[in-house]
Amino acid sequence: MKNCLWSLRTVGKSGRNPGRLSLRTGPNLLSKPQRCAIVLGMQKVGKLLHTRYRVNDLERTVKFYCQVLGLTEVRRHKSPRGSELVFLKSAGSQEEIEICHLPSGEPVQVQPDLTHLAFEVESLDKFASHLATFGLKYSDGPSSSGSGSAIAFVDAPEGYEIELIQKR
Repeated sequence: MKNCLWSLRTVGKSGRNPGRLSLRTGPNLLSKPQRCAIVLGMQKVGKLLHTRYRVNDLERTVKFYCQVLGLTEVRRHKSPRGSELVFLKSAGSQEEIEICHLPSGEPVQVQPDLTHLAFEVESLDKFASHLATFGLKYSDGPSSSGSGSAIAFVDAPEGYEIELIQKR
């Protein structure tokens, strides 16, 4: 971090942003996220552990992720606030997906194109045949991406979108 210049600039009563802390760096020394972490004295987080998706029908959703997508149920339990939780994992990843049902909560209404999970598949054609055995089909695609890969989408039971990527 040589060539970094720290400065605490306090602007008078007539100025804007009193007590603003700024960090100036030489060219290509620190990226913006690194500057933010340093200025704010933040610790960086470690690896991503899981992503949570709240659903209305826990068993139907878990069945879809396990039977259709081939994920494995790692564990399930109730949280201290009463949420029913099921943790799932795909064969090629360390991160987990947490499927959550909160019986006392408002019904889940998934906004279109709000979020999605993306999984790599060997062949979109073979996966389309696999989907057909469950009476399912792609909701979009397959289509080519700018990188030469092919992508397609299938909708999970609660309306969450699943992206499938066939690498080139």
